[in-house]
Order: sequence, then C-alpha cells, then structure tokens
Amino acid sequence: MNLSAAKIAPYTAGAAAPQTPLRERVAPLVASFRSTALATEQARRVPAENIAALRDVGYFDVVKPAAYGGAPRPFAELVEANIEISAGCASTGWVAGLLSAHQWLLAMFPKQAQDDVWGDNPDALVCGSYAPTSMAEADEGGYRLNGRWSFASGCENAQWSLCAAILPGEGDCKPVPAFLLVPASQYKIEDTWNVVGLAGTGSKTLLLDNVVVPPHRILTFPDATSGKTPGADLYVGLGLFNMPLLTGIPSCLASTAVGAAKGALESYVHSISTRVTRGAVAGGNNRMAEFPTIQLRVAEAAASVDAATEILLRDVRRAEDLAGSSDAFSIADRLMSRRGQSFAVSLALRAVEALNASTGGLGLNLDNPVQRAWRDANAVGRHISMNWDAVGTMIGQHLLGLEPKGQY
Repeated sequence: MNLSAAKIAPYTAGAAAPQTPLRERVAPLVASFRSTALATEQARRVPAENIAALRDVGYFDVVKPAAYGGAPRPFAELVEANIEISAGCASTGWVAGLLSAHQWLLAMFPKQAQDDVWGDNPDALVCGSYAPTSMAEADEGGYRLNGRWSFASGCENAQWSLCAAILPGEGDCKPVPAFLLVPASQYKIEDTWNVVGLAGTGSKTLLLDNVVVPPHRILTFPDATSGKTPGADLYVGLGLFNMPLLTGIPSCLASTAVGAAKGALESYVHSISTRVTRGAVAGGNNRMAEFPTIQLRVAEAAASVDAATEILLRDVRRAEDLAGSSDAFSIADRLMSRRGQSFAVSLALRAVEALNASTGGLGLNLDNPVQRAWRDANAVGRHISMNWDAVGTMIGQHLLGLEPKGQY
C-alpha cells in the first residue's frame, strides 16, 4: 500500500477542527508506514512522504492555535493517534509526535515568536534539542549561541529548532535553562545518528556558530513547566494551551513505546497463529499457538499494552481538564503525569520483552517487526524523561516526604 492510494479524509489547514478523531484520520496511513519501516530505519530519517501524508490529515494542526491555522483538539487525541502511527513505524511516530507537540510548545512563546515561525510559513515545523548543556552568552540583541545540540529528532523534517541552553543569571539571579528558537538557515546538521533503536528518527546534531537569538524567541524552563507562559496569556480559558510542558511532551514520547508494543503484539499474533514448529526439541509440526507459554506471553503483552494506553490517556486528559480550571498545578499533579508516562513505557517494555524472547531464529531478521519494536521501545526507555529508574525514584521521594530530584 502506498500513501497515494490511502483514503485520506479531506482537511484544510485553518478550517474548523474536523469532527473525525485524529486516530481515525491516520488509520489509512499506518499500513504504509509499517511496510516502509525497515527502509525508514535504513535511511536513518523519516521520509518526507510520511510527513506530507500526516500533514494532509491535519496531524500537525491538532494542538496548534487556530489563530495560526491550527484546528485544535484535545491533547489526548494526539497521544492516542501517535500510538497508532507508532504501531506501524515507531520512528515515524517519535518524529511526528514531537513535531506536532512542538506546535503546542511554540504556543507557549510570546506572540512575536509565533509570528516569526508561522507568519511566512503556516506549515513550518519545529524540531528540538532539549538538554541544556551549553551556556548562552548575553548579547546586545539577545543571547548568542555556539556549539553542538544533539538528539535533534526530525531535524531534516523541520524549518526551525528549539535549542536548549543556560541563560546567564542577572544580578543575584541564578542561571536558568531555556528554549531558544533558531531557524534552520542558522544551523548545520551533522550526521551523528547511527543507533540500534529508533534509528529512523534522524536525531542528528545541530551545529550553531555565533547565532544571536532575540529575547522574544526565548522561553525559560520554569515558565514552561509551570504552564504559566507568555503564550498562555494569548489563550486564556483554553486548557490545551495552559498545560505544563511535562504533562504533554513526554506523553508523546511514551506513546511511541506503547505503539511499538501494540504493533509488535499484532505482528506476533498474526505470525504465531499459523506457525508450526520445526525444531527437534519441541517436536516438528506442532502449532505454536497451542503452547501454553506462547499463550501466556500473548496475554501478558496484551494486558500490558492495554494498561499502558489507559494510564497514558487518563493522565493527559486529567492534565488538560485541570489546566482548563482555575486551579494551579501542584507538585503532586505534575508528578502524577510523569509517573504515568514513565510507567506506561515500562509496561511497553514488559510487553515487547515477552514477545521478542519467543520469536525464535526467524525473529532475528531485521525485517521482523517484533525485533524492531523491541529495539525501538528500549530506545524510548533509555530517554531520561522515560527511564523508570530516574522517574520512579523521584516519585518515591515525593511519597516519602522528600524533595523530588528531577524534572517535573
């Protein structure tokens, strides 16, 4: 199935939000993404064709302000749809989820920054490098950036980037981490992405040389994680655009692992249902579907995927509802989102491990979807925002009356 043959619901950017849920709009594309997943992995980047197909169904407008051509829907719709995409190709899901969620993050910036990005190109997409490992230098025109920004997923599919850096403190103020918006014309891409999981995300390195970022293109981490941002004032009363950063972005990351596990389960069940043994140990011509151990693995994977999906969607809906009320987000509210995101990934890892361990010799083939899902889900689990050891420790600290040490 190629994308040109897929039946895509008509959508026009800037139109009223479509009534068809995003999950249903992406459904015709998933089979094609699945069929080209190996090629995407080998190319080490998401094909422009995949991005164009997702644009055609309004994928990048679903959490984008209507004032800039978006057709906003609940954030949970994006997360749910990204699970479906990732079931076909986790690399495409990872990049598409981030590029779409960054439309939402951009809405947190001052209006002038939103004008800069979307004014001349309403279809502009934004990638990002989140780790603030570089120090920005104060400059008359704002802040100057020099250095390397790694793990910029989907950078070849984007026209701008969020480059995280530490802003120097003024007076008695401490330095503060922040996102700085930089157009693609002001950085080079270094091909540094040769990995075993999420290989198709093209998470390469951005090289910046004396790039000056004006103050209106800067959003501090404390503002972003509180939900009280410059952009939030533009969208008062809209819960979607008043959610704290870490209730949204990591939910898209987690959806990739959950989707990969979902796709692995579908592929596993399809192949095992008709497969018979050939080895001497188990005996030849025995149906694998009749082995109790196989049945248990399928049951465990199915329960894990279902639980992960429920937790992830529940928490993001709760966050958006809370953002739409007059109540401020407490530490406990933020930590609940972080717990659910990371634990959903741990459940996805449990699912792919149960399946991949019993695929036999055929499961070693690089075109086998189960082993790819296993590698991709484990790559998600390596991300510091998703790693259960890091996040779970923070949750335990809070429950035990200690100060949580981490990002929430």
